Order: sequence, then C-alpha cells, then structure tokens
Amino acid sequence: MLKWLEENTPKLVLAPSFIAMLVFVYGFIAWTAWVSLTRSRLLPKYEIDGLIQYERLFASPRWETAFGNLFVFGILFIMIAMILGLVLAILLDQNIRTEGAIRTIYLYPMALSMIVTGTAWKWILNPGLGLEATVRGWGFETFTFDWLVNPEMAIYTVVIAAIWQSSGFVMALFLAGLRSVDEEIIKAAQVDGIPTWRVYSAIIIPSMAPIFLSAFIVLSHLAIKSFDLVIALTGGGPGYATDLPATYMYTMAFSRGDIGQAASSAMIMMMVVFTIIVPYLYSELRSKDG
Repeated sequence: MLKWLEENTPKLVLAPSFIAMLVFVYGFIAWTAWVSLTRSRLLPKYEIDGLIQYERLFASPRWETAFGNLFVFGILFIMIAMILGLVLAILLDQNIRTEGAIRTIYLYPMALSMIVTGTAWKWILNPGLGLEATVRGWGFETFTFDWLVNPEMAIYTVVIAAIWQSSGFVMALFLAGLRSVDEEIIKAAQVDGIPTWRVYSAIIIPSMAPIFLSAFIVLSHLAIKSFDLVIALTGGGPGYATDLPATYMYTMAFSRGDIGQAASSAMIMMMVVFTIIVPYLYSELRSKDG
C-alpha cells in the first residue's frame, strides 16, 4: 500500500485540478458549442437545430461591426505595440544611465488593470474635461479632439489605451531578447566596420524571430479577449461603434437574454484563437522534434 501511494502520489495530487479543469474548462466549452447549435434564447434548449444561430450572427449588423472592429483594433494594436516596444528596447539597450528608472516607467502601465487604464483614458479623452478642454483653456479655442464621442473614430481611442497599457511589456520582451544575443557576434560586426543600424537590422533583430512570435501571440490573445478596457473606456459606444466580439457576447448573454447568440459568438472567438495558436504550437512541436 505504501509503495502504491509513493508511486501514485503525484497523480493523486494532480487529479482534483485535472478533473476541475476537465469539467469547468473543456466541459463548458463543449456545452457552449452544443448550445450554439440550438434555438436557445433566455434559457438554454438542448434540441439541436443546425446552424441557425450562426446564420443570425453573421446577418447581424452589430456583429459585423464588432468583428470588423476586432481586425482594426487587433492589427493596429499589435503592429504599433510591437514597433514601439522594439524602438524602446533598442534605446534602452544603449546602456544609458537612467535605464532602471526609465524601464520601470515604461513597465508601470502593465501593472494597472484594464479597468483603471480605461477609466484614466476616458477622463483624458473626454472633450468636456480632458485633452480638448485643456488645450482650449490654453487659448486654442478651435482645437478639437472628440474621438471618444465620434462613432467613426472611437475605436482608435481603444487602440491608444491598449498600446499605452501593453507596449512596456513588449519592450521588456524585446530588451531581454537583445541582451541574449551573443556579444562576440556584435563585436565582430563592429570590428568589420558595420554601422550600428545595420548590426541591428541584419544580425540582432532577425535572431529574435522567436521573441517576435511570442509577442505576437500574447498581443493577439489580449486583442481577441479585450472586454474590460472597452467597457471602462467607451462602454461599446457611441451606440455600438466600439463593440468587440467579447462585448457583443456579454451583451447578448446578460443584457439581451440571447444565450444562443452569445454561445455562437463565443465559438467564433475560440476559432479565431485557434487559427493563431494552433500553427504556433505546431511549429514549436515540429522544431522540438527536429
């Protein structure tokens, strides 16, 4: 008995968390997938009725706006955060004296919750008391910055807040990658008279491809599941101009009482995540096998 316990103690310790994950993660994913194939409204129904919820979903102008916003937000957020993070990392890699203080300042936004970030930027971008009011108070009476209340521009305020929140984290990833490059290679390039910008563009940055991929995966995940930032900053408005799939799903589930639509939108979000994660996992496993 003691020998059996000794051999199986790790399995026994892991079993409760494994069962909980199996039930509360994969079990509810399966339940959501099932409900998305029914005519569920306020309460779930379990008679499968085909893809009617998905037909309703893709016929909804609000979902079309939310899904389009995801691509606008995702592309701008990921691209600008990675470029800004790389530039900041390269600047800090020059061994400046105040590197520790500057690194802390850049990383500080990541320590804040998205709710705090959204609330702060809501004050900053509010035309009545934020940036516009301040600049007009300086005497520039014609200055206008009403993106927060402009349906055409409001989604870009979400992009600005998200970049401010996450670019410091990307900077930290890239800075770690820059510091991991073999210094002998860099010194050899400098001895050969290669300019610093060429050392970065031709040697250092290409060697950081795995870090770029990791940053892309993390930022993509943040973009797809963005909810609290939108709720705190714009509430999905004006109207539903800044809706994202996560806010659409929440609205359908808890405000409109349409569980079927919430489930179908959740499954589409999961498919988008899979299209990003699965190729990444495949490449990682393939490289390990090689």
